[in-house]
Amino acid sequence: MKKKTTVNNQQHGSMNKDHEMSMKHGSMNNMDHEMPMEHGSMNMDHEMPMEHGSMNMDHEMPMEHGSMNMDHGMSMKHGSMNMDHDMMMHGGQMMHMGNLKQKFWISLILALPVLLLAPVMGLDRPLISWEGGASKGLVILLFDALLYFYGGAPFLKGSVAEVKDKKPAMMTLITLGISVSFFYSLYAILINNFGHPQTSVMDFSFELATLILIMLLGHWIEMNAVMGAGNALDKIAALLPSTAHLINKNGQTTDVKLAELQEGQRVQVRAGESLPTDGIVMAGSSTVNEALVTGEAAAVTKKVNDQVIGGSINENGTLTVKITKIGQNGYLSQVMEMVQQAQQAKSKAETRADTVAGYLFYAAVIVGLIAFFAWLPQGLATALSRMVTVLVIACPHALGVAIPLVVARSTSIGAKKGLLLRNRQALEATKSLSHIFFDKTGTLTAGKFKLNALVPANGYPKEQLLGNLAALEANSSHPLAQAILSAAKTQQLQLPTAQQVKTLPGIGLSGQINGKQYLIANLGYLTKKQLKFDQQQVETWSSRGNTISFLLDDQEQILGMMAAGDQLKTGARELVVKLKKQGITPVMLTGDNQAAAKYAADQLGITDYHAGLLPADKQQIIEKYQHDGKHVMMVGDGVNDAPSLAAADLGVAIGAGTDVAIDSADVILVKSDPHDILSFLTLAKLTNRKMIQNLWWGAGYNLAALPLAAGILAPIGIVLDPAVGAIIMALSTIIVALNAMTLTEKAI
Repeated sequence: MKKKTTVNNQQHGSMNKDHEMSMKHGSMNNMDHEMPMEHGSMNMDHEMPMEHGSMNMDHEMPMEHGSMNMDHGMSMKHGSMNMDHDMMMHGGQMMHMGNLKQKFWISLILALPVLLLAPVMGLDRPLISWEGGASKGLVILLFDALLYFYGGAPFLKGSVAEVKDKKPAMMTLITLGISVSFFYSLYAILINNFGHPQTSVMDFSFELATLILIMLLGHWIEMNAVMGAGNALDKIAALLPSTAHLINKNGQTTDVKLAELQEGQRVQVRAGESLPTDGIVMAGSSTVNEALVTGEAAAVTKKVNDQVIGGSINENGTLTVKITKIGQNGYLSQVMEMVQQAQQAKSKAETRADTVAGYLFYAAVIVGLIAFFAWLPQGLATALSRMVTVLVIACPHALGVAIPLVVARSTSIGAKKGLLLRNRQALEATKSLSHIFFDKTGTLTAGKFKLNALVPANGYPKEQLLGNLAALEANSSHPLAQAILSAAKTQQLQLPTAQQVKTLPGIGLSGQINGKQYLIANLGYLTKKQLKFDQQQVETWSSRGNTISFLLDDQEQILGMMAAGDQLKTGARELVVKLKKQGITPVMLTGDNQAAAKYAADQLGITDYHAGLLPADKQQIIEKYQHDGKHVMMVGDGVNDAPSLAAADLGVAIGAGTDVAIDSADVILVKSDPHDILSFLTLAKLTNRKMIQNLWWGAGYNLAALPLAAGILAPIGIVLDPAVGAIIMALSTIIVALNAMTLTEKAI
């Protein structure tokens, strides 16, 4: 495939991009904002070309956002997307099923009198003989009604949604079966006990009870197997603090709730705090972590007139920010809107079971009507009985458990392999997969810096260079500092003690070692000061995706250079090779610069990559491929990946990633190993095969039984007896259950 590259040339320091983006979904890095950091040592000015990964900060803030009526000033409408454990997807509709476990057990208790007292379809005698006459019929009728309106409620509500959407599917087919069974049984019990008919009218109370119980059990199994959708929107909102320091006319600060803020007001943002809103810096300078926006962990220097984004973290200095956007106009609100819209769009996809159920619904109605008019010359009672028999036999007993049993088996096997399936549609989405999009940092790479080069200048001792660098960075949690300290520990260096260490926004940090002053500075500082350095070395290591820093003495003489960068995850290159062999094209998406992206892509063997991306850019690329007819998977781990995870046909989150990314995904790789994608694809392939087999077993019964029940062979004396239909129906259910169990862990 021809290489495609997209480079965002904007300077993140100024963030001139208007964040009222028409994004369809989103996800923000899980930044735990109770950071007991020593901000003096949090040097984030190394211009790191990385996305996120290691900057996984907790966000345990005392928020007051009850059911999303947040004091964050975000009046987002996403109540409908609060998909907890009692939501299920059917026929393109997200349906509230209620507490299925409770509903099943209560329905089972209500069904016992019916199962014991009502005759099985076509048989004269029930399991327990009770010559109660009308009283027996009324008891059965009472429990029929309780079952129908209580146990059948989820299906009745679901069918209304499907009919409104003009897409009859599983809910409508189930509703057809239980409604015909209930109302005809009501008619039969009343006629048999109070109407004195010439012959007894067969009722379907037994079938009503078994159908409701099997359908509830099937949906409970599926819901229990597949994790409910998470609270991605709540996690995004939690990136904002609960209060802000509002500056009044007298220059004093007052803590207020975010909902009370207005555009044009000024707020103070102290070191370590999250920015409460989007705005413009009016006073102060600092470094700000905008990983949620760019995907890079590199802190961005902010000074007067620079734009800042709500939810990003102020690292060291104190800023005075003029509010430019609040509520739904803010960046995080826009991302939340993206997540919501993408999840709603994806939820409209129909599953195979719903498609088959839709066809069976039309088939049952058409065959039932044909049977009614065909048998009408033999009397209304006979015609009505034959039509009802057709409609009841069409009830998807086997079809109702065919897919849930496979899903339950598949999710169990997946969990043992470190694959958590959150959405049944994820399994079916792999069937026509053509492209897999990968976030770079934390997904294909470790998201952890390693010291790749240490180049002394003018004969300065290499060990002393590393020792002084490590001494200055000793108390820093910055990824680059950790790379230096790790290298010093590996070499077992005895580090000197650094004193008076200060963070210098936009430069690096300084400190004294043994009475001498030293400075760790970035490339921008040397360029500004017009200091001479080894240009070739810098270009060589920068082109490989490394961050470059220098150690200077008090005379601003360069003592040496260091280069640190991210490393590929073990097996990442092998994964790319194997995906290509399966005919799947890997694509890399990153917020990194072009040089770093190209170097990583070349190492991985990926020819299609896009660099310098914001969350909206990633989402738009995903949509472009989908618009071109491609079926895509997105694999990511950070907040900035959530829009893409939600928009892709299939979203896969790295388990070590952020809560927001995980809540936006369909599948979670618990071991954070992208190589597990191959295991998931194999599992999905085998699961899809079992689904199709079970659909044939489940629907095959209906395809054969419907015309026989309608009397198509009546001219030669063959009419399907209801009792025989019941036996075949039971066998079909047993077969799909046994077939689901043949899906084994050994095959993965």
